[in-house]
Amino acid sequence: MAAAFPNFSIAGLAWVGPGLLVAATLGKTRGERVRIGYVGGLAYFLGALYWLLYIPYAWHGIPLGPGAGWLALSAYMALYPAVWIWFLASSKSPVFQNSDGILNQLRLLSGNSEGLLGQTWGRRALWAFYGAAAWVALEMISARLFSGFPWLILGISQYKIVPLIQIASFTGVYGISFLLVWVSLSLLSAGLMLVRQPSSRSVWIAEIFIPFLVVALIFQWGFRQLRPTAPAARSLKVTFIQPSIPQTLIWDPTKDDERFQHLIQLSEEALREPTDLMLWPEAATPKLLRYDKSTFEAVTGLARKHKVWVIIGSDDAEPRRDLPQKADYFNSSFLISPQGELVQGYKKRSLVIFGEYIPMERWLPFMKFFTPIPGGFTSGDRAVQFELSPLQVKTSPLICFEDVFPQLAPECTQPDTDFLVNLTNDGWFGESAEPWQHAASSVFRCVENHIPLLRCTNTGLTCWVDAQGRLRQVFRDTKGSVYGVGFMNAEIPLLAGQSRTATFYNTHGDWFGWICVGITGVMLCRKFWVWMAARRKSNES
Repeated sequence: MAAAFPNFSIAGLAWVGPGLLVAATLGKTRGERVRIGYVGGLAYFLGALYWLLYIPYAWHGIPLGPGAGWLALSAYMALYPAVWIWFLASSKSPVFQNSDGILNQLRLLSGNSEGLLGQTWGRRALWAFYGAAAWVALEMISARLFSGFPWLILGISQYKIVPLIQIASFTGVYGISFLLVWVSLSLLSAGLMLVRQPSSRSVWIAEIFIPFLVVALIFQWGFRQLRPTAPAARSLKVTFIQPSIPQTLIWDPTKDDERFQHLIQLSEEALREPTDLMLWPEAATPKLLRYDKSTFEAVTGLARKHKVWVIIGSDDAEPRRDLPQKADYFNSSFLISPQGELVQGYKKRSLVIFGEYIPMERWLPFMKFFTPIPGGFTSGDRAVQFELSPLQVKTSPLICFEDVFPQLAPECTQPDTDFLVNLTNDGWFGESAEPWQHAASSVFRCVENHIPLLRCTNTGLTCWVDAQGRLRQVFRDTKGSVYGVGFMNAEIPLLAGQSRTATFYNTHGDWFGWICVGITGVMLCRKFWVWMAARRKSNES
């Protein structure tokens, strides 16, 4: 399952991974199943999140923080597959004393009346359906609990299969996850039925017929959504700046002026060609834009000189209402007009744990030793739409990993929003899979809300994605690397005064995910009721 995500991106593995995890628990007790589920989940997340070890931070020369974060996050996330396996496990799971081989165990298991293979086709079909719903329910929880970590939602692994992912405009990315797990469990059921009845070559067809039919219909509908349309009546020339500044240099205050001048020079070079809008990545300026005079004049002077709109990432601060002598700091983005005026600003709402704030710092002060940040940020409280008024263009910014949260993008997408902008810095993780995994999540925000997304990164994957989730243009340097220094020019289609037709997902949000949560809740109540009834019967006997 880890290899289904970038950089391997073997999408087909996600169609069999969940079923194989369940297969590894065959013939085990319920406790053994949960342990196998946890170990499987741990292998999954340790493999997929290896890039956390690339964070260039060491405590007294020891890379304690990155290693501890990698292990702790993976250990926490592995709880979700373990809970999923527990949910699928029957209260009457048999213990196989006979060790005559896996084939014999499969035959014994498939002849048992437990939940994995019920006595009827209907029970087996419902088992696969409920298993898929439970997987999605756990993804919904992981995307929200403890500020949320929706990074490895299983459906994201299919980001390159554009016809398939069009269904996300209805169900969100969770619909793709449901489909993958449903098919995977149905394939496992089909395999076990072949073991149970090896003389019947067609016995497996009934097990996979419905999910495969649904997949076929989704593909057919997706291809129809991708039919060519008339070109946009208007477009916007956008210049993306990728400075590729190493994270160690960003943390070195003695290099602030050097890296800022590098960014100005790179922008001057890029602006030799006429453009309407220039994008700088997250936290591009080493000093506060609104409070440092030299920084402000340099940026606004660049906009005036070239008559260009600029969207820039910069830290910001505001005096605290309760303690005016202190300030709250924000990870922000700003819109600067061609006249050099700071028109609008946006404060990031979803902060990175240990990267932008330290949890429970007041009660556990030692936690600060696990992070390179000297202090914490305060989160913003609302989405903001930037308006490039003379150009009749409207866009909404997302900062850093805000584009991986499915629930945030609909708040930024209004009927007259032309595109979304994501300013980020993936330089924390070097030339790893992280930038590609991040960009893969962005693809789904486009499909879910039917809107293009422009990504400007310090280093990683500077690109733009169209409303159907296709990577239209990716920056590469002269050596062909996406991690290098340079700039990219692109023509972005605009609405041309029209209103965007809202998708079902954009209007109704994670309705599909919440239905899966409800189904799982009902099934948990049923399991509890059966357990209580069995306990009462045992006490009476």
